[in-house]
Order: sequence, then structure tokens, then C-alpha cells
Amino acid sequence: MAESPASATGATAPDSSLPQLSRLARAEQFIWLTARVLEQRRFAHHFLGEPADPVETALAAYRNEDDGYGHALEPDLRGPVSQPLHTAHALRVLDAVGRCGGQRAERVCRYLSEVSTPEGALPAIHPSQRGYPAAPFVPVVDDPPSDLLATGPVVGLLHRNQVWHAWLFRATDYCWAAVESLDKSHPYEIHAAVTFLDGAPDRSRARAAADRLGRLVREQRLAVLDPERREDFPVAPGYAPGEQHFPHDYARAAESLARSWFTDEEMGRSLDFLESEQQEDGGWPIHWRQWAPGTALEWRPIVTIEALRTLRAHGRALT
Repeated sequence: MAESPASATGATAPDSSLPQLSRLARAEQFIWLTARVLEQRRFAHHFLGEPADPVETALAAYRNEDDGYGHALEPDLRGPVSQPLHTAHALRVLDAVGRCGGQRAERVCRYLSEVSTPEGALPAIHPSQRGYPAAPFVPVVDDPPSDLLATGPVVGLLHRNQVWHAWLFRATDYCWAAVESLDKSHPYEIHAAVTFLDGAPDRSRARAAADRLGRLVREQRLAVLDPERREDFPVAPGYAPGEQHFPHDYARAAESLARSWFTDEEMGRSLDFLESEQQEDGGWPIHWRQWAPGTALEWRPIVTIEALRTLRAHGRALT
């Protein structure tokens, strides 16, 4: 009979009676096993007490000479060219480590000014993406329109960090008009609107707009309010099967304007579901359409970090 690897090396076989690793420890193993350097540095900063400088250093590898970001920072867009979605991703990283300001923000705004539409807003995909691989759900067109999904998060994060730049004036006006005219939407557009409203300087106007969006979300069943009855909440047109969204997806922190859309019971069920989503390998899954094996591998550590940050922001223990 062949020896097991453990007995051959003198190692002791795992003892099933030992306590399981904590949620955070399991996620840490997943990150070291699968993540890009940027996500490794982000995890170390957010959960292991490491400084923010290494996060900035890792992020700088994705910055281009035009002061935008590329190189598949947002994994569903491949190739080296700068794109608004990559740049929005970079701002989320900088915001999370408290570095979204100063000359960094000024350089980003110069890039945003160069790629804006005639309305002063951002397109989802700039035509420079043509010729490089991209997810089929983000088509490249020659004259792309303004897009709230691309513009709202950028404007919201810049305002949240008290950045003032000429580019923001028209972009902010565009976001207000787009958000206040929404009468039918889908989850990702609502996410973008919430990020804008959470950072918008006019807080009374933001609260009024958020209250209306909350009613829209509930009326159109855009949030799964009971994970045990997911079949009662339709998947948005064009989304992948099972690509549903939950209260925690909209209100990633207790102070978000979207938190008031849901009862304590609804948010509790949502967070319970998020905890249950951690897989055996320690990471969280992605639910949108997977179009290439490499992109799915790169996305899961990002989703895992955001799941942990969301749980912690709502007071859930990670240990």
C-alpha cells in the first residue's frame, strides 16, 4: 500500500477535530493563492494593518502617461489603453486607502477631461479600446454616449474626497439630471447613482433623490429582500442567470443613503446571505457572466475583499 504524502514526509495528517479557520483567515489563504499583487497589497492594508504606500505603488503600475489607468485594472477590459472604467476602479482603490486627493486627483481629472463626451460626462467605453479584448457586455462604439454607470461613481468619489476641478462642474450637472430622471433602471445603474449621491455636496437634494430611488428599487424588485425566495425577484434583462442584487450590494456601509431603503431584518438576512457565500477555497464567487477564465480568476479576489469590507462595515465579525 502506497504511503500518503503526509506519512511519506513525516507530516501529521489534518485533525478534523481542530477548530476551523476564521472567515478572515480562510480569505487570506485565498488571496495569497490567487490574487494579483494589487489585491494582495489591498488585503494586507485593510485587514492586516499594513500601510497604504504599497497599495499606491501596486496601483501605479496600471497608470498610463495620459494619467488614466489601463492594463486590465478592471479585469473585463483587457489591453494597455486607459479607460474610464479602469480609472473609476483606481479611484475606488485610492478612496479606500485615504489617498484620493491632491495631485493624484488633479492628474486623473485631466485625463477625464480629455475623454469626456460633449455633455462633459464619461462614456462607458472609449473607442481606444477597439482592437483589444473586452467582455461582450461592454461593446465598443465609435461615438459613445454619456453614461451614468461610468460617470456617477467617479464624480461621487471625487466629491467625497473634497476634490475640486473644472471637469466636475458639468459632470456633476449630468449626474443630477440622469439620477433625477430615472424611472426604470437596473442594479448596476442604481449602484452608480448611489455612489454619486453618497458623495454629492448638496446633501438635502441627495437625500430626496435617494428616497425616490429607494422606492423605485422596491417597486421594480431590484433587490432580493429574502434570499430564501430568490425566485420572487427577477433578474434584470441582459444579466446572467442568478445575477441578482441584495440590500448589501446597494448599501455597502451603514452610513450610505441606501441603508434607509431596507429594514433591519432585510439587511440582516442580506448580510447572512453574504456570509454564506464564502466558498470552500475561502473566496467569494462572482455572479455576472464569465467570458474568459483569466478574468474570472482576477475578479474573485476583488469581490472577496469587497465582501469582507462590507461585512465589517456593517459590524459583522470576521474572526
